[in-house]
Amino acid sequence: MWLVRPAQPGDLNGIRDIAETQGPRLSSTLPRQEENLAAKIRQSGQAFAGQLAAGDAARFLFVLEDLDTGRIRGVSGIDARAGNGQPFYNYRRDALIHASHELGISRRVEVLYPSHALTDQTLLCAFAIDPALKQTDAFELLSRARMMFIAGHRTMFSDRMVVEIQGVQNSSGAVPFWDSLGRHFFDMDFETADRYSGMLSRTFIAELMPSNPIYVTLLSPAAQEALGQPHTLTRATMELLLREGFHAGCYLDIFDAGPVLQARTDALKTIVTSHCRELHAATADQGETCLLATGDGAAFRCTLASVSETLKGEVLVPVKTWQGLECSSGDRVRIASL
Repeated sequence: MWLVRPAQPGDLNGIRDIAETQGPRLSSTLPRQEENLAAKIRQSGQAFAGQLAAGDAARFLFVLEDLDTGRIRGVSGIDARAGNGQPFYNYRRDALIHASHELGISRRVEVLYPSHALTDQTLLCAFAIDPALKQTDAFELLSRARMMFIAGHRTMFSDRMVVEIQGVQNSSGAVPFWDSLGRHFFDMDFETADRYSGMLSRTFIAELMPSNPIYVTLLSPAAQEALGQPHTLTRATMELLLREGFHAGCYLDIFDAGPVLQARTDALKTIVTSHCRELHAATADQGETCLLATGDGAAFRCTLASVSETLKGEVLVPVKTWQGLECSSGDRVRIASL
């Protein structure tokens, strides 16, 4: 049985093991360093428990657990507000028209504008899963469980949501966009800059990156081709989010130019279609496979289960599923079709 639940301090090694399977680049929201990762788990625990001090960032970290083995097989996260009190930087893709009336020439030139317009929108982040599970229902459960949590805690999150998708990176680890632009201003390799963005506030980006528009034609051909393109390893994640209701807008990741997806929170598939029902026992596995979530805050649990509904609007679920969700007959649960 698969279970998505809040991360706990004892999950540290399992999360780190999952992070190390993700290839040459790790998400900056899922640090490699044990101390930083432990700090994120502690901060997440405080957010789930409602114990954050005024002004502290609400950052939630979930794990995918195989209840049959106790192993952690995935991790995902939500930042209630992108930037967490600091500007959240991206590039906005736009165009300028250069024209000469005397020569009769008019040309459209693509430019990138530094922007922090997405600051304070809810950010989905820190998604990593055992590669063996990418083509399974567990992959969808880990991603969509976050939307189930948001649906049940709607006032904690903004009306708009964003998610950064990892951009193009070569098999050697080189990042074409970074090598053509960022390296010239930061004097460091991509992995170092990305690590700093996770460890520190992103104010160092504003301090070092040029504040003027970047003319795309001045970038290398490889960097131009990389604009708005996802890494091959993140295409499945992006496709799942597009089905959820996200769309690729005009914003790009400031480090690798990967696409930044956007959505209205209340228009997302899981949030629109999910609904609450009273839980009762089923005698056998039967019905439609659904996401099934219960619990508030630190008690949140989400799994996949065969669910059938009665004419009274009750849901019938096998008792073994109750045990994984730590709930009882008569409890309210949230369900959404897989």
